[in-house]
Amino acid sequence: MHQEHKLLNARLRELLSRIYPNESAPDLARAIIAAFWPEGTVPRKRARTPSNRLWSEKDAFLITYGDTIIDGAHKPLDLLEDFLSRYMGGVVDGVHILPFFPFSSDDGFAVTDYRAVNPQLGEWSDISRIASNFHLVSDLVLNHVSSQGNWFNQYRQGKAPYDKFFYEADPDQDLSAVVRPRTTPLLQKIETRGGDRHVWCTFSHDQIDLDFSNPEVLLEMLRIIRMHIEKGVRTLRLDAVAFIWKEPGTSCIHLPQTHAIVQLIRLLVDYTFETVVLLTETNVPRSENLSYFGNRNEAHAVYNFPLPPLILHAMQSGSAEYLNRWQATMPPAQLGCAYLNFTASHDGIGMRPAEGVLPSDEKNRMIETAQQAGALVSMRTMPDGTEAAYELNCSLFDAMRTTFKGEDDHHFDRFICSQTIPMSLEGIPAFYVHSFLATPSDNEAVERRGMNRAINRHRWHYPDLLERMEDEGSDQARVMKALSGRLRIRARQPGFHPNATQFTLRLDPRLFGVWRQSLDRYQSIFAIHNVSDETVTVSPHELNMIEDDNWRDLLSGEEIDASADTIIFAPYQCRWITNRDGPAPADRAS
Repeated sequence: MHQEHKLLNARLRELLSRIYPNESAPDLARAIIAAFWPEGTVPRKRARTPSNRLWSEKDAFLITYGDTIIDGAHKPLDLLEDFLSRYMGGVVDGVHILPFFPFSSDDGFAVTDYRAVNPQLGEWSDISRIASNFHLVSDLVLNHVSSQGNWFNQYRQGKAPYDKFFYEADPDQDLSAVVRPRTTPLLQKIETRGGDRHVWCTFSHDQIDLDFSNPEVLLEMLRIIRMHIEKGVRTLRLDAVAFIWKEPGTSCIHLPQTHAIVQLIRLLVDYTFETVVLLTETNVPRSENLSYFGNRNEAHAVYNFPLPPLILHAMQSGSAEYLNRWQATMPPAQLGCAYLNFTASHDGIGMRPAEGVLPSDEKNRMIETAQQAGALVSMRTMPDGTEAAYELNCSLFDAMRTTFKGEDDHHFDRFICSQTIPMSLEGIPAFYVHSFLATPSDNEAVERRGMNRAINRHRWHYPDLLERMEDEGSDQARVMKALSGRLRIRARQPGFHPNATQFTLRLDPRLFGVWRQSLDRYQSIFAIHNVSDETVTVSPHELNMIEDDNWRDLLSGEEIDASADTIIFAPYQCRWITNRDGPAPADRAS
């Protein structure tokens, strides 16, 4: 065994002794290595060390379902591949295909078989083909599986090893401290060959929680991860990861064993020859979310969950006060870590990350304004039995129609401004496909499917979508052109590297601005966004712009005089003011 592999083994044993103190750590370590490197495959000699080379300013992601685009004749994954090649080449380099496995509910997040592709979408060859052209992000729903899948069916029949795969609890226990994102009962009574059991259901009664206190569950998940890597997956999105370890009497969220399991997975992918990134999905307040960076030994990337509600509030209110205040206190990501910046997702705009950031009256006004634009509100049960807003469900394009003042003529510019902000910030920008496509709220889907989240999960008929894209005056074509153009510009600017220096600017509250500087200090960018319907001016002296440099707005092409009195921002105008356009000459030559 290589000396470095001895280090891997020692680190595995240390983690396993924390997760499973009553099991043999050496035996478990051998089983894990056999599960993750089967059939004679071996780890790297050395672990991949934390660095800022895992990503660059060229990185941006598209988030989509495998069947967002349909036509009734072709496989949806074939249509998705066609859409990506037509519109996304050179615009984004990665695509997150939301769960593409067979499932029973929750639009894919109640997985019945992790080793198969949903035949209604396509097959593994389609997934691998997309992965050959785009960095592929895939979901690993660690916390639970479908009640209709083989694992749970085998559990009910008492067949090993699945008879110990699911978390059982006593309904007489005090579970009031458990943190949950749903209002349904936590426990579900089910019949098994061994009698009635009460199984744990954090999310729904069709999504049965796995019991990670059984190491066989972890081993099986590691085998699945290895298979997905071999199929071309390069970023693993650990969905619902915060809930995977249960201890009655606690909150059952973010427990030490949960973090240790994430550290174990990170350790393994650091030893893979394939470059694999871990992305954790934890829709919780900031400090809890940031804890999944660990000490550069857990997730490579975390979702920047406060961004969606704060950007929406800024656009509605015409003030970046709370967005500025929050951003100014955000720590830079550690070496080897990055934020994933987004404004919309397949779920909704989470309200928990706004806790402690937006005052209650501002949060309530934001919700009321979004409801005027057609948004729905999903609730969660609090420990005292009351309910609180968990997320806003809406098309973000529609949500931007209305401000605290009401509707106006700035809808398009306001929306583009909202999407430019995540392009400007430290981290990697990610865009939900329906934001790229200016998709309106699908209220018919809500009525038909009986779920709020369906409002932002529209399925486009591909011929109709192509017709819209060919119409230069359509919302779809206009938004696609604007966002694609800005992302192409961004990809050439080293000042927008995900780990480039960032400083939050103190400006007029109607402006949200950051200063970015490339890692080699060659390029500076002042990324400033007017979130109001008013014309705002700023002095170059406020920005400390160096007068000897030649400054230009990358978005408008306008030359900016650093000695002038003011720089003018039209309503919702964004400017990327830089002293250089592109990387340093030596970098160009390389």
